[in-house]
Amino acid sequence: MIQFLATSTRVSGTSGCRRTFPRRLLHTMTTLVVPTLAALFAQTVFMSSLRAQSSDRPNVLVILTDDQGWGDLSVNGNTNLSTPNIDSLARDGASFDRFYVCPVCSPTRAEFLTGRYHARSGVYSTSAGGERMNLDERTIAETFRDGGYATGAFGKWHNGMQYPYHPNGRGFDEYYGFCSGHWGDYFSPPLDHNGLIVQGDGFCIDDFTNKAIAFMESNVKQNKPFFTYVPFNTPHAPMQVPDPYWDRFKDKPLAMRHRDPQKEDVDFTRAALAMCENIDDNVGKMLAKLDQWKIADNTIVIYFCDNGPNSWRWNEGMKGRKGATDEGGVRSPLFIRWPQSIPAGKQVSQIAAAIDLLPTLAELTGQKVGGSKPLDGRSLAPLLTRDDADWPDRKIVSHWKNRVSVRNQRFRLDNRGELFEIATDPQQRVNVAEKFPEVMAELVAAAESYQTDVAAGYDDDQRPFPIGHADYRYTQVPARDANFNGGIQRSNRFPNCSYLKNWTQTDEVISWDATVGASGIYEVQLHYTCPAEDIGSTIELSFGDSKLTCQLTEAHDPPLRGFENDRVKRPESYVKDFKVVTLGRIELTEGPGQLQLKALEIPGDQVMDFRLLFFTKIE
Repeated sequence: MIQFLATSTRVSGTSGCRRTFPRRLLHTMTTLVVPTLAALFAQTVFMSSLRAQSSDRPNVLVILTDDQGWGDLSVNGNTNLSTPNIDSLARDGASFDRFYVCPVCSPTRAEFLTGRYHARSGVYSTSAGGERMNLDERTIAETFRDGGYATGAFGKWHNGMQYPYHPNGRGFDEYYGFCSGHWGDYFSPPLDHNGLIVQGDGFCIDDFTNKAIAFMESNVKQNKPFFTYVPFNTPHAPMQVPDPYWDRFKDKPLAMRHRDPQKEDVDFTRAALAMCENIDDNVGKMLAKLDQWKIADNTIVIYFCDNGPNSWRWNEGMKGRKGATDEGGVRSPLFIRWPQSIPAGKQVSQIAAAIDLLPTLAELTGQKVGGSKPLDGRSLAPLLTRDDADWPDRKIVSHWKNRVSVRNQRFRLDNRGELFEIATDPQQRVNVAEKFPEVMAELVAAAESYQTDVAAGYDDDQRPFPIGHADYRYTQVPARDANFNGGIQRSNRFPNCSYLKNWTQTDEVISWDATVGASGIYEVQLHYTCPAEDIGSTIELSFGDSKLTCQLTEAHDPPLRGFENDRVKRPESYVKDFKVVTLGRIELTEGPGQLQLKALEIPGDQVMDFRLLFFTKIE
């Protein structure tokens, strides 16, 4: 601490004689200089603490994008767009030439989170419960939390909504985003903050970035290492992006096109590239903050994508797109920057996959993985930190539904039984199965072994949806997870952001196979719409012998929305501004059962459009 002692208006000069000090100047020093020096000292102390932290355990920032292909970056040769901030990660860190993820969203997230093939963790779909990881899987967030790190996730989760499938139940102290596979509106939508439904603030990618920055800054000030996971939800449809980005692309000629240009929807490509430039700006904001806080040298930053591009667009001529197990469907960029330990501009030619990121980060940061289940991934640390790493060839399996493909360093066996030498034929145009029968036999055996040992029965799902938990107050039970009968319909064939409509009969039931995790009294809220001419239905919510009856008395009939922000027509459901009403309280007893919602009386033509039930444990 600095102390200034002023006991006299006279001070000693260098010659030893006494010199009069002007009182006005002394006043200026005490009122202006002293506070300024004190502030500088406080800043010095803060920066010293940051430097002390930089020599301690490294922070981790993982950025994952949704439906962005390998080719949607200028660093990979696409001149249609500019992504300087993402490109800088390749320049300043390590870049992997052939890094593989899954063909679609939730499996990739599960493989990153667990270090294991998604089929092992119970993930077999992208909605209606099939996106959930089994609760006996240990996640990368649990590894870092147990190692003393603050853990936060900001964006699209897509591995379970109800606690303990919720991010807060999988090792993340802080969560802000949405748990479904896609969302209906990207501008100030309803979001999930640690289980509560809150209103978003502006374009969601900007919002997620700001929340992630606030989380990291809070922990920097506490001198605590952080593990921050930012799973952006773009450029997944709906194709929405703020005007400045769209204005750059809406009339832009595209110099680089898909290898079969007649397949390409140019406006969709323009929207996707505009969304990628927005992602790049947000990556730049986070990187700038790491520099500002002086922790960039000791922060590991990882950037990758969850699958191939969500449309036919330029992707270096690779075969396939999102949903395919070919190179174009599963090849992702991977950049890892850690200036303190990874050489800038390092190129890694060995194949790698999302299953490798957990063991890699654990080794780089000195964390104990723990858990009893073996990992499918291997640590990439030797490839990142050494030039002479002993790295034997390996096989990486790409799988989605009934399609299995196997990759080794040189070849890919596709799901149709054809063999391609990727080293010389990266676009998979020439089948060389007859030329390399031994390789063919080896990779076929690996595919069969995976199907028998890993994937057999993985989609036989008997898991109920949890309601309530001793450690968590909130449970969302959405329409997307429901079973229903009669004439009830989904608003769209993609369940994630859908609602249920055309509910017209008393013998029609909406239900969920559920289990109550903690006995108690729960307050229930309903998210619905209903026009004035149909208001007045009496509905009953039941679980076992417990029943809650309520009459809908408030009309709410907003128009469909979402399309006003779309740049191209969407395939997914439009949304509404649903009304929230409290139905009342219900006593639930721990254990399995069926949660049912039905109508006892319907005075109009329909009951309502149903979106969500929200349970809060009261006692």
